[in-house]
Amino acid sequence: MNSQPVIDPEVWDSSIAPLPGAHALQAWDWGEAKSRFGWSVERRTWDIDGSIVAAAQILRRSVRAGPVSATLFYVPKGPLLDWHSPRIRNAVLADLEAIARRAHAIQIKIDPDLIIGRGVPASAPEKTDEPGCEAVRALENRGWRFSPEQVQFRNTVILDLQPEESALLAAMKPKTRYNIRLAQKHGVSVREGAEQDLPLLYRMYAETADRDSFVIRSEEYYRDVWGAMMRAGRARPLIAEVEGLPVAALILFHFASRGWYLYGMSRALHREKMPNHLLQWEAMRWLKHRGASAYDLWGAPDVFAESDPMWGVFQFKTGFGGQVIRFSGAWDFAPSTLRYSAYHRILPRILDFTRILARRRTRKLAGGPEGAP
Repeated sequence: MNSQPVIDPEVWDSSIAPLPGAHALQAWDWGEAKSRFGWSVERRTWDIDGSIVAAAQILRRSVRAGPVSATLFYVPKGPLLDWHSPRIRNAVLADLEAIARRAHAIQIKIDPDLIIGRGVPASAPEKTDEPGCEAVRALENRGWRFSPEQVQFRNTVILDLQPEESALLAAMKPKTRYNIRLAQKHGVSVREGAEQDLPLLYRMYAETADRDSFVIRSEEYYRDVWGAMMRAGRARPLIAEVEGLPVAALILFHFASRGWYLYGMSRALHREKMPNHLLQWEAMRWLKHRGASAYDLWGAPDVFAESDPMWGVFQFKTGFGGQVIRFSGAWDFAPSTLRYSAYHRILPRILDFTRILARRRTRKLAGGPEGAP
């Protein structure tokens, strides 16, 4: 197999779109957006007899703890390849390992859409994907380890958008269909957003984060990333309104034949009118009309139990009739076990401090007490 760098945006996106697991976080403009926030980007493809069979958009950044600096690599939602092919898998992993070694990196993290199962474990019709599990065992045999730092969701819910709209509605839970119609009956409307809506979307996102106690980044980050993906035609906001007043929104990402619900935001106002149900239905219709065959609702619990903090959101998502998909999660290769272990002992303290600062910033923007955790 041959490997080569790619420096042309159109060549890159057209090359990766047909590959297994093609993802918006591997698209050119996602890497360009991340490059404005501390990452550098390298893009590589692998071919057999001139046909591209694998690709990886590799992010690199330097981190510093006191006088010590170190290098980290991350391949978000990649590498893209047929994970069931030992030849392709081994060649790509060997090259990624070599990149980490040459840079004396703490780690290189991969996070592919490698399916290891479908359905909720111990529930019918749950099914383990044995070829995917074999690929995970191959990772372990090469010295990769399941990462203590999981960046993306390991599990998700995916909707098949290929049936007709009437069949999509019929596949939903009755309560979900009822809530979609309730929203329509009570005057909720959905419009496409544009770049001028980005300040509004961020304020709503900050309000959501404050209410639901999760951490978000700065407004500069989201306006840059959302705007870049919108200008590239890879993202589109949908905004739910009641009598012209925005009450909820989501930002769809789309690439190749798939769409993703990466960001959602809502206000406390008019929640009884179920705007989020209508938003998801309009998102499904929007993607379907643009040729998407699948819609990833982006996130399901790690533990499928009511004690999991995502359980309520998970119940909302499964109401739309999708299938639970379980991925392998993020895996790290570390050239030095000692340096890797030391880094991951320090990392939780760094993240805790960062989260405290982020929560204070978010609560201030949302109108809550500035000093709250």
